Amino acid sequence: MSNWLIRLGSVLVALSIFVLWQLVTQAGLVQPIFLPSPLSTIASLWRGLTQGDLLALTMTTMERMFYGWMLASLGGTLLGGLIGLSRRARYWLTPTLELLRPLPATTLLPIGIALFGLQPRMLLGVIAFGAIWPVLLPTIHGFSAIEPRLHEVARNLGVSRLAFALKFGFPNALPDVVAGMRLSLTACLIITVVGEMVTAQEGLGTTIMMAARSFRSTDLFGGIILLGLVGIANNALLALIERIATPWRAAQT
Repeated sequence: MSNWLIRLGSVLVALSIFVLWQLVTQAGLVQPIFLPSPLSTIASLWRGLTQGDLLALTMTTMERMFYGWMLASLGGTLLGGLIGLSRRARYWLTPTLELLRPLPATTLLPIGIALFGLQPRMLLGVIAFGAIWPVLLPTIHGFSAIEPRLHEVARNLGVSRLAFALKFGFPNALPDVVAGMRLSLTACLIITVVGEMVTAQEGLGTTIMMAARSFRSTDLFGGIILLGLVGIANNALLALIERIATPWRAAQT
């Protein structure tokens, strides 16, 4: 099946969901205060973007998400490279990583608030912690899966460990790193929104929470739709970067 048929099918599924939503609201099966019509939701979303401060709040959330993603990507790549190239480091650190990896990042918010207060840097640290694992673990695997004979060749040629990591390790781990960064960006968006809801810091998450508490259903569902659009844009951008960074994988598919 060609790609355009798959995309057409996905668009039709999305449109059918909106049509079903409209039919449910028109039939009065759910009160508008709990489930507004899609047309009124889109109208409210458009007003918020063009006449209100919704666009600025969305940019604040995306900026916070982007900084957390950059920290997670950089830290995960560097730390993953160091651990992946050292068998002894993997032996000593694997139990600790397996202990920390399942911890939800949002559970650290109360600890961060108690230690550092409601500061933007605190939330940024929590976002980076929660989003580092999709990058760190694949990077460790990519660096540790280097052909053993390459290590022998590098030692015989007198290649330094840094040069070996840059010339052999990173290219071998690059597909895993890029795929991990793609998952990490999605995790960053989720943690950012939840963190804004919990800490009441300015952003799209707080806007959605306030709309829910005040029963402004059109603003609530409009914010959710906007989050979905941001997620789609993030995924499309990272897919493009993945195709550029690893063209051989695109050729194989």
